[in-house]
Amino acid sequence: MAGSSTNSSDSISVISTYGVESLISDSGRISYKIIAEEWLMFEKLDSPFWAFEKGAYLEKYDDSLRIEATLKSDTAYFFSKAKIWQLIGNVKIRNQKDERFFTDMLFWDQDKKSIYSDSYIKIEQQEQITEGRGFSSNQELTQWQIHNTEGIYPIEE
Repeated sequence: MAGSSTNSSDSISVISTYGVESLISDSGRISYKIIAEEWLMFEKLDSPFWAFEKGAYLEKYDDSLRIEATLKSDTAYFFSKAKIWQLIGNVKIRNQKDERFFTDMLFWDQDKKSIYSDSYIKIEQQEQITEGRGFSSNQELTQWQIHNTEGIYPIEE
């Protein structure tokens, strides 16, 4: 998605920010914190996007500002018209149930409030590890499904 060709004047980022730590509010309350070494915004394209090519880290907060979930990836793109995030490389997510998700490619559709991937995924829960290909979930990662399960391994104490 982010590798589309553009002419040189369109490919210049509108905003380049380095050493970013930003709080994001939703409906008047702080919901997220994003940390990135570099944040580039390409808004003059037909399909504008933000690029976090040196990685991104995100914390999601509950109403009491406690960390509810975390997300980290080597690279991230946000396609602002479509409201879709694409996370690439060493994607690691911890949800509010302390389940941990590991994949190399993941998409988050904010309008549909869904997360999905066609890539390999590994999910670590307290009692088992599940691996497979293809994945879909609600955006909270509390109701997820692996489409092609390759293995379920119990965790021994």
